This record gives sequence, structure tokens and C-alpha cells, in this order.
Amino acid sequence: MKFVIAPDKYKDSLSGFEFCDAVEEGLKRVFQNAEIIKKPLADGGDGTIAIIGHYLNGNTQKVAVNDPLFRKIEASYLYNEASETAFVEMAEASGLKLLNQEERNCMYTTTYGTGELIVNAIQKGASKIILGIGGSATCDAGMGMAHALGYDFLDTQGNVLSPIGANLIHVAHINDSRVLPELRDITFLVACDVTNPLYGPNGSAHVYGPQKGASEAEVLALDKGLRHYATVVNAFVNSNVQEIEGGGAAGGMGVGSHVFLKATLTSGIDLIKELAVFEEAVQGADWIITGEGQLDEQTVSGKTISGVLETAKKHKIPVAALCGSVDISIQDQEDMGLAYVTAITSGAMTLQKAIAHSYENLVMASYNFARALKS
Repeated sequence: MKFVIAPDKYKDSLSGFEFCDAVEEGLKRVFQNAEIIKKPLADGGDGTIAIIGHYLNGNTQKVAVNDPLFRKIEASYLYNEASETAFVEMAEASGLKLLNQEERNCMYTTTYGTGELIVNAIQKGASKIILGIGGSATCDAGMGMAHALGYDFLDTQGNVLSPIGANLIHVAHINDSRVLPELRDITFLVACDVTNPLYGPNGSAHVYGPQKGASEAEVLALDKGLRHYATVVNAFVNSNVQEIEGGGAAGGMGVGSHVFLKATLTSGIDLIKELAVFEEAVQGADWIITGEGQLDEQTVSGKTISGVLETAKKHKIPVAALCGSVDISIQDQEDMGLAYVTAITSGAMTLQKAIAHSYENLVMASYNFARALKS
């Protein structure tokens, strides 16, 4: 028997790596000679950097950059010299986690530090850069990032503007005369799991601005700024950036990365599967075993299990989902295409106890799954 173990994490409980070890332990008690391939996955959320680091096998590079409020900090990214590939996590330099509650206001924050990380990766020799854009503190539509790469955003008087959300409304012209020449030779991939446009009711300011400290009045001002900024960028690239699916992600970084990096926006799970060489790993598998903390109706939209099911369906491989808790109907299970589903919790127990005993419960669930296969 060949099993491919391809989970997301159990949030606050088990990492994807621990999930793989637990399932292997349970399976081996029944199928001692089974071929087991471990492929922990992620969808761009918490823990993604650890998964990417595993497959990228990169070294940590530490760089002095500007935080969202232009204060000097040390941030890091991953770099693999052999493949000339870097992974830059936006949150490391431009994330909400870098600001206390009182400092959070995306009118005045910048993605400049993320741009500085990209510049360093290019100088290090990267020919491919993967950009994770979750957890940002910004709504500058990538203006700060682009400024670090050499783009200047000018007002009507020709003055260079500080690249913050409040200045989107003042951008009259974009000057690219000092852009890094190496930029044109770099391939950029961006993990983007939202479809929000740049502006409007479902745009960056209205949907995410309040989470980043913007008041109702500031949300309206930011949205107006994004609309104005879009007209300037449209003229600059002869396009319509409002049509970019996911353009509003990370305070408009979806648009910024597409326009200024010529990046390809892709789903987080698809990107991780590519790094994991997942399609190759599942060849000839009898089962794929996946899981996450909670299996519910939202699982089908851009989550790890949905990505696993997509690959499994293509190769006609049954999928078993071993989850912390399960909140779907039989019809949901059939619609998803899951051949086997179980919640690993055994008996009545508190959430704290369930979390504490996740590993042994998962071993038991895997063992019983294997027993059922063998009978």
C-alpha cells in the first residue's frame, strides 16, 4: 500500500509535520511495509512560512529594513542559493504583528520594508521570488514596496510623495527612471487567496481597512485614494487594475505586485503544492490522507483540503480526512469527494484536553482507519 499524508496544521495543536508523524505511526501498526510519503501543506495562512521553508530548504537572511511606520527593524526572508529562489513574507517587514494596537492605522503605514527585503533578495542573486502577502498592516497598494525598488510617486508639483495610504489621493505621476534594472529578469509568484478588487464596497479599504485601524471616515478617504491611484496606474501601464482578481489583497498589494513586479497571483495551496512537487508524489498512491483542525463548509474554498481533493480527483485517488472536529453533512462529504471522514476526538472531553491529546488521538484514528482498510 502507498499512502501520501498531506495535511494542514491543527491550529493551536499539531503542526503539519506532527500530523504526518502521528498518521504514519498509526498506519505502520497495521501496514508495516507500507510506502508512506509525507507532504505537509498549507494554504497561505499561519504556519505557511515553516512549510515553505521545509520545501525550499532555504537559509534565513536577516536584513535591516523599515517597519510599517518607517522605524528600523531586523526582518528576515528565506533564500535557497542552488535554485536562486527566495521566499519573502510581507508580514515580516510590513505586518500588523509589528505594531501595537494604538499604532495601527493603515492611512499612515507603508510596504516599503517589504520592498527592501525584495531588493536584498535580488542582490543576493535570486531569480525567482515567492511573496506571501498575508497579515499586512498597510493600504498603500504596494506603493512603498515599489518605491524601494526605484519607482517614485510624484504629486502635481513633481514632489516625491511618502509611500503611505494617505498619499494615494495625491499621486499624479509615476517615475520609473531609477528602477532596479535586474527587476525585469526576476520571476515573481504571489500567494493570494482572496478575490477582492482594489476599491469599492468589496475593495481593500472597505473590507480590510477597519481591521488595520482605519476609522469610517478614513476608510472612505482610502477608498477614494485607491480609486484615484488606479486611474494613474492605469495610464502608466495601459490597463485596468480594477479587473485584477485579488488586486485588493493585502491593502492593494495584489495590484502593486502585479503592476510593479509583473507577478503572477496564485492560490496559496497551489503554490505550496508546486513547491512540494505534490503531483509527482501522489503517482500510484492507494490513499491520500489529509486533515485540518476543523472540517466545515468553508473547507471547499481555497483551503488545503480543497487543493488536495483537486489533485486526488485528477488521479482518481480516494481521500481520507482525519480532522480535529467535523461539521459537515453526508451530502457535504459526498459533494467534496471525500471517501472517508472522521473526527479524532474520542469520548467527551474539553477543548483543552482534546488539544493536549491530539497526537495520540490522531494515532488511534489512523490505526482504526488502517484496520478498516485491511478488514
